[in-house]
Amino acid sequence: MKITWIGHSCFKIEEGGYSIIIDPYQDDCIPGLAPVREKANEVLKSHEHDDHNAADNVEIVKTVASPFKITTIDTFHDEKNGTERGKNKIHIIETKNQRVAHLGDLGCELTDEQMGQLYQVDALLIPVGGVYTLDAAQAAQLTVDLDARHTIPMHYKSVESEFDLPELGTVYDYTLRLSGVWVNSLNTLDLNENYPAKVVVLQPQNMTKKFMSIGEMEKMSNTKNAK
Repeated sequence: MKITWIGHSCFKIEEGGYSIIIDPYQDDCIPGLAPVREKANEVLKSHEHDDHNAADNVEIVKTVASPFKITTIDTFHDEKNGTERGKNKIHIIETKNQRVAHLGDLGCELTDEQMGQLYQVDALLIPVGGVYTLDAAQAAQLTVDLDARHTIPMHYKSVESEFDLPELGTVYDYTLRLSGVWVNSLNTLDLNENYPAKVVVLQPQNMTKKFMSIGEMEKMSNTKNAK
């Protein structure tokens, strides 16, 4: 599977000529990101907030049959059973050999059963910016507990506050709590390749201004064997 970070919580997941866009954001919704203008076979949404629900921005095309099995896990957007921000869906997207889990705007603790469903997936896409979701400390602990082959953080602002919602925490708040972090200069991760770290920070495809300086990238990365 190939995973491309479009920006914020929006990703494209591709396998065998079939593609899924998950959590596309509305136009002018996220500072520093160009509008979502993608073609895909399918669109998934974790919930109906504007920074996750712009299905109309994706042109649906028909090519081949889907190679994916999709499982959803019902969770909440907050720690009060959804009374503040509503419900949230986790999506597990899998083929015969690989599993990717997109946590959406997860804002609550997972049950033991849910933890078991998500344990050691090949790629875990996790919100880390706090305020509306798990904060950096909670996300880092969940990263350790779920022990994914690779974890990709999402839903955070840049260090210079020029990218994403300004009230969110930075990805550095999350990565400083973890070892084995690699800041990739690209926006994609291919699960058929080997990477030098368990936590991979990608660059958003749709960024309209610089996301991170080289110095910021080097400061954040604590993996020496970068590809």
